[in-house]
Amino acid sequence: MYHYSEKSKQKLEKCDKKLQLVFNEVIRYRDCTIISGYRAEAEQNELHRKGLSQLRFPDSKHNSFPSYAVDVAPYFAVVGIPWNDHYAFCYFAGFVLGIAEAKGIGLRWGGDFDVNHRPREKGQFFDAVHFELI
Repeated sequence: MYHYSEKSKQKLEKCDKKLQLVFNEVIRYRDCTIISGYRAEAEQNELHRKGLSQLRFPDSKHNSFPSYAVDVAPYFAVVGIPWNDHYAFCYFAGFVLGIAEAKGIGLRWGGDFDVNHRPREKGQFFDAVHFELI
C-alpha cells in the first residue's frame, strides 16, 4: 500500500471531503502525488499567465475553500512523475474515475473536459493532472 507525503496530505486536506474520499482510496492502490488543491489569487493568476490554467482567479474550481478541484499525478519510483507519458496519465485517470464512480462521486478529468470519454481531442486544453467535482 502506498501513502502520501506530508506535503501531499496538507494539499489534499484543503480540498472538498469528496475529493479527499476519492484520493485517499486511490493511494491505497496507485502511487501518486498531490500537486495542487486550493489556490489563492496570486498562484491562480500566475498559472494562467504561464498558460498552465485556462482560468483566472476566482473562476477556477481550485479557488474555492475547500477546493472543488485537485491536481494529482501518478508517481513511479524509478522515474518520478512521467510528465511526457500521456498514456500513464490516461491510465491513472481511468483508475481515478472508476474509484469516484464506485463511490457515487461525479468527477471530471482535465484530459476530457467535455466528459465524452475521448481524451486529448483536437483543440481541447489537456490538463492531465486536473480532477474536479461535477
